[in-house]
Amino acid sequence: MTATPVTAGRTKVALSRSEKKEALAGFGFLSPWILGMLTLTAGPMAYSLYLSFTDYDLLTPPEWAGLANYEAMLADDRFLASAEVTVKYVAASVPLVLIAALAVAMVLSRGLRFLPGYRAAFYLPSLIGASVAIALLWREVFGLNGIVNQVLEYVGIEGRSWIGSPDTALHTLVILNVWTFGSTMIIFLAGLRQVPPEYYEAAAVDGAGRARRFWHITIPMISPLIFFNVLLTTVNSFQAFTPAYVVSEGTGGPLNSTLFYTLYLYQRGFANLDMGYAAAMAWVLVLGLAVFTAVLFATSRYWVHYGDER
Repeated sequence: MTATPVTAGRTKVALSRSEKKEALAGFGFLSPWILGMLTLTAGPMAYSLYLSFTDYDLLTPPEWAGLANYEAMLADDRFLASAEVTVKYVAASVPLVLIAALAVAMVLSRGLRFLPGYRAAFYLPSLIGASVAIALLWREVFGLNGIVNQVLEYVGIEGRSWIGSPDTALHTLVILNVWTFGSTMIIFLAGLRQVPPEYYEAAAVDGAGRARRFWHITIPMISPLIFFNVLLTTVNSFQAFTPAYVVSEGTGGPLNSTLFYTLYLYQRGFANLDMGYAAAMAWVLVLGLAVFTAVLFATSRYWVHYGDER
């Protein structure tokens, strides 16, 4: 009987020839993904981190500048304005998207006729909502001679250029984002259909009304989906670019009212050829989203409930 060699408290397990072939086959199938991650994601990210510490204009070699780009942000009024506009946009649009998506999902979860057609109709805007064509259409709808003003004129109300006014320009983009709640609604609908109806029946027998059943059964049961949608919708809202660029024609709107963070990043990087500053802005956004994600995960233990918990 041959003893199994032991090294540093661990038993060495020799792989058979078939297991080695299986392991090599697994790495072979993973190699395209690994190669793509290194060359298309990790590599460019590492290089952009280096560029954020340089003065680089795309035409000459980058020159090391240390923390100059990050220090310049604190004195850049347009940078601060873009961050403020983006935070306002996210704070307004994300709750509205979640509320609209959950409300429609609860209506559709009642087993309506032609449910697949309703699902497709509500989901379609989320597929085309961020496109250039829809952004152009949105600019015409809320323009001075747009459909909104035509409807208001029909009822005797004088309209205005909703996109051209700094008081309402950002609101039009919030409405556009809320209009594309379809993907969030589909996720909520799938979760609502998984809630056991026995819970609602038992609560109704105990005298719980609709509001109590909603807060004490529906919300806890779909809290993992709420967590997922909050995270996904927030990250997507911080990265919004196309609507603001098309609607404001790349200028940031009146008085920078629609100057999104990503739009200003684009202006600095590709209009001003200040790629080092743009790379620094991109990493500030990444760090901001990382902090938000960490806080969301840290607080999820208090309000997210999973089915295997007691």
